[in-house]
Amino acid sequence: MSRINDVGGMQGFPPIEQELDEPAFHADWEAHVFALNRALIGHGIYNLDEFRDAFERMPPQEYLASSYYEKWFSAITTLLAEKGVFTAQELDGG
Repeated sequence: MSRINDVGGMQGFPPIEQELDEPAFHADWEAHVFALNRALIGHGIYNLDEFRDAFERMPPQEYLASSYYEKWFSAITTLLAEKGVFTAQELDGG
């Protein structure tokens, strides 16, 4: 079964717009998410395959509405909860 991220060749999706000459990060929080992911992978909390799988398991509506680093943040929080590093309640601020 295809996941929402696997839209190659599907009709109804516009062409991908390339961001030429754009900065790597549009906001500071994006750089923090990038660094956090590198640190968590580097410390063996999860691996790149697990990260990609978590990214791709996002609900379709959420996936389509999220920016690139919002998807990364969703994957990170999903994995931290699944690995027992934090509870879902702690991640929600409760």
